[in-house]
Amino acid sequence: MSKPFKLETLCVQAGWSPKKGEPRVLPIYQSTTFKYDTSEQMARLFDLEDSGYFYTRLQNPTNDAVAAKIAALEGGVAAMLTSSGQAANFYALFNICQAGDHFVCSSAIYGGTFNLFGVTMKKLGIDVTFVNPDDSEETIGAAFRPNTKALFGETISNPSLDVLDIEKFARIAHSHGVPLIVDNTFPTPINCRPFEWGADIVVHSTTKYMDGHATSVGGAVVDSGKFDWEANAEKFPGLCTPDESYHGLTYTRSFGPLAYITKATAQLMRDLGSIQSPMNAFLLNMGLETLHLRMPQHCRNAQRIAEYLSGHEKVAWVNYCGLPDNKYYELARKYMPNGSCGVISFGLKGGREVSIRFMDALKLAAIVTHVADARTCVLHPASHTHRQLSDEQLLEAGVRPDLIRFSVGIENADDLIDDIRQALES
Repeated sequence: MSKPFKLETLCVQAGWSPKKGEPRVLPIYQSTTFKYDTSEQMARLFDLEDSGYFYTRLQNPTNDAVAAKIAALEGGVAAMLTSSGQAANFYALFNICQAGDHFVCSSAIYGGTFNLFGVTMKKLGIDVTFVNPDDSEETIGAAFRPNTKALFGETISNPSLDVLDIEKFARIAHSHGVPLIVDNTFPTPINCRPFEWGADIVVHSTTKYMDGHATSVGGAVVDSGKFDWEANAEKFPGLCTPDESYHGLTYTRSFGPLAYITKATAQLMRDLGSIQSPMNAFLLNMGLETLHLRMPQHCRNAQRIAEYLSGHEKVAWVNYCGLPDNKYYELARKYMPNGSCGVISFGLKGGREVSIRFMDALKLAAIVTHVADARTCVLHPASHTHRQLSDEQLLEAGVRPDLIRFSVGIENADDLIDDIRQALES
């Protein structure tokens, strides 16, 4: 058996293997529909008895090739692209939760996800309990209920930059018979592969480092194929009992390790339709081809800037897990020995108003809502992305009122430090 390819090779080669006379570069299948010769061929597709393409809302060859690449990078069995990272988060949970169910979630997550889980999904009858990810296994375990269906966390939280103890969270989830779902957007599989530490499902906002150039909103759900749904069948009737909309087919019995992604595609994408456009998937694939080159540069630059900020008299505090005095330094070394990500958070002496004046004085770093692409950008979450949260919710999500989120790009680090220096002096 040939040995598996390294991540660098997968970034470039995985997902699309052209045959004789086919395009070397993954084509954009910009078509809503696909032709068949007989009615029977189409019927078998609709009954999930054959695999193939008939409508892009369910599957598209461009999207499937890119999903396969992301699955290979994470070490999963299958993946599905979505229209955004938020759609990926929703699908990952809604695939196994329904009205009357409950899940447990780290409180250190992106503000938009906090709102999705804590407000919008509650309107659908799905309850959530937020827990401090640094609490003990016993304390987090106490949040579980008989109707709990999943545990969720972010590898590196946005924007508080807490590092998740993946093995601890996996132990907690599995002791209660539920999967661990991990958002791995910030480290990407180049720097962290949560499946190797016990996670069962990984989600991404591909809008960030995977695309890498701020061109395309998208998301992905990746399944490890390792969680035993049948062993916990009473918790997951959607996967382990017949689906009447497909003539009584049972996903776990018909599709084995592919049951979770097949259900998410055949059922959720069929009904909710949060697809990624083939054009965006094509652009995402272009970004993935250089992911292994960009991530080390992001991390090198961020490390230098974090060290510079740490030594500046106008800086009150710096949060970056690459600094030896950071509370997550050892966890980061364990799970991300080659680097974490390019995002730093810090605060200035003088608080919120001084932070805003500093941001307005930057010349290279742009104030944008985005994070994690090739260009350096900056944001004040309390004023921008998290402004829908109260001060209490801000602190619960690990966001201080003076927190500046600085997303370090792949420019020259000296130029970026000069820009920070002039802004601090102004």
